[in-house]
Amino acid sequence: MALVPCQVLRVAILLSYCSILCNYKAIEMPSHQTYGGSWKFLTFIDLVIQAVFFGICVLTDLSTLLTRDSGNQEQERQLRKLISLRDWTLAVLAFPVGVFVVAVFWTIYAYDREMIYPKLLDNFIPGWLNHGMHTTVLPFILIEMRTSHHQYPSRSSGLAAICTFSVGYILWVCWIHHVTGMWVYPFLEHIGSGARIIFFGSTTILMNFLYLLGEVLNNYIWDTQRSMEEEKEKPKLE
Repeated sequence: MALVPCQVLRVAILLSYCSILCNYKAIEMPSHQTYGGSWKFLTFIDLVIQAVFFGICVLTDLSTLLTRDSGNQEQERQLRKLISLRDWTLAVLAFPVGVFVVAVFWTIYAYDREMIYPKLLDNFIPGWLNHGMHTTVLPFILIEMRTSHHQYPSRSSGLAAICTFSVGYILWVCWIHHVTGMWVYPFLEHIGSGARIIFFGSTTILMNFLYLLGEVLNNYIWDTQRSMEEEKEKPKLE
């Protein structure tokens, strides 16, 4: 038996994301006042994605509780739609984007923090908030994947969706540069146009890889779980 019910964990994670978003938006940083505001940063977009996803999870849990043994076919049909939305959001957005933000941020930070998170930001963003935006995303999404089975969409439609998101964000970053003359991330100022094209192409490929990784991980976790349950159900030899 789990020490903490997964439903309680989801509520706690949702509240933590709401707290992180509120604290982040309350910070008066110059970049928040420029074109695009907070929405030009993938970290902020990811926080919104994670909060929306866990909001859907909590709503699904409540709906499951309310429709249990009700016998109402319409309610059960709506619940199935909600579960499908939950699974699609995790597969296409919450897992690949969340893991991407954590992996890319800390990789560039380890190489040269000034390229992604200048030391000046320490004056505005406390350490706990930085980790809330760039670290805890990973364990939270892995906990969710471990506690609930999620049905992935067809691979072609899933990859098409994550590609659309990736290209859409890249175009948004380029549009902001077109309007303001400034790149959203400092390191983009220090590389040539050819290197930027390679970088943008690589990020799209990485997003696709992370989608596939999530699919494989989800199947591995639940195939292993199913095998363990079947093993327990086998009659013991005397």
